[in-house]
Amino acid sequence: MTLHQIQAETRRCPEYTAAAIRCPREVRINIAVLASGSGSNLQALIDAPDLGAEIGVVISDRPEAPALERAERAGIATRIVEWGRFESRAEFSAAINSEIEAIDARGVVLAGFMRVLDENLVGRHLNRILNIHPSLLPAFPGSNAVGQALRHGVRVTGVTVHFVDEKVDHGPIIAQRAVPVLPDDDISSLHARIQVAEHELYPAVVRAFARGEIQVEGRSVTWG
Repeated sequence: MTLHQIQAETRRCPEYTAAAIRCPREVRINIAVLASGSGSNLQALIDAPDLGAEIGVVISDRPEAPALERAERAGIATRIVEWGRFESRAEFSAAINSEIEAIDARGVVLAGFMRVLDENLVGRHLNRILNIHPSLLPAFPGSNAVGQALRHGVRVTGVTVHFVDEKVDHGPIIAQRAVPVLPDDDISSLHARIQVAEHELYPAVVRAFARGEIQVEGRSVTWG
């Protein structure tokens, strides 16, 4: 490696030295987190010992969302983009995109975000928007996935992390984790166990994404 190359890497990554050529892994990308509710998955990302990324902003469509309080306690910038202030999904999504691009986010993580983003935003960030869903997709997409699982009498449900595409809960699957359904489960008890799996799986996937370890080809996703 030439002196010029070393100097260039040092400017890009202050920790870089000629003896530590793996430093590019330490370059942390900015991500934007979108949340509408309590923010328990956001908290799991905040608490992760090595997320591999910086949460540059938390964006919510609801000004009263507890997720915003979690972000503020962690010193993370917050933005509110209220759904009701826009005349169309396209305008709402454009406003969301402006906040994403304002921090030069290289990834977008949906953490209980309850709005569907339009195809223009998804297209601009294709295979860079992650979502987590409380079922083993393609089973039980959409709302109330836990209730759907109980009504169908399944013995196993779980968690899916996937990339977002133009359809709801449809994009390429990145990772899944099974959660058993117990005979005496109700929505509350099953959802609580699913959340435990979510809080373990989501930070691991975000870390791998931030490090460039996830590749997508069509609907096929590989790690490494």
